[in-house]
Amino acid sequence: MGSTTGTGPAAAAAGAGAANNIFWHECPVGRADRQRLLKQKGCVVWITGLSGSGKSTLACTLGRELHSRRKLAYVLDGDNLRHGLNKDLAFSAQDRTENIRRVGEVAKLFADAGLICIASLISPYRRDRDSCRAMLPDASFIEVFLNMPLEVCESRDPKGLYKLARAGKIKGFTGIDDPYEPPLNCEIEIKQEEGSCPSPSAMAGQVVSYLEEKGFLED
Repeated sequence: MGSTTGTGPAAAAAGAGAANNIFWHECPVGRADRQRLLKQKGCVVWITGLSGSGKSTLACTLGRELHSRRKLAYVLDGDNLRHGLNKDLAFSAQDRTENIRRVGEVAKLFADAGLICIASLISPYRRDRDSCRAMLPDASFIEVFLNMPLEVCESRDPKGLYKLARAGKIKGFTGIDDPYEPPLNCEIEIKQEEGSCPSPSAMAGQVVSYLEEKGFLED
């Protein structure tokens, strides 16, 4: 008996036809209206770097700092999203691309709502990050590169993943047997200073200063 799950050529053709009959509906309340209500400008702060570089720490510290300034922000953490939105994805190059695409689309919605969306993901491939940047208007995509040396990240190894990767128990681990492509033109680069990593508050302060300078925190 043939499958009735709707995954064959007929279903694909029907899906293609349906896509041609989808139209965009404009609403009377737009992005500018929401930004005036919130007294801030929506944007995406995209934090990228190796596992253990401090992305989640920076994201949470930045979110807390913005909250203390009465600015509405929301953190999209890569690991957290794999518990729900992206729980069906693995870590192949194709799945990683889809992972980033989905997060980019969600981040775009948050920014359109007038929020400061803080996305914290390894996001190892440059083309995928650039695709997310292309979703946002008016330089509202702010790429923050946590440029920490592999040996520093590996020495931290907060989740024990580097140890497993070195032992061959995890395949395709970024920085070990899968590449990380650093940004070429990021808005903010955070790295060691005189051999020491900046404190979380110092890193968050650097991002907040950028947001202030570019007018995202304007009342």
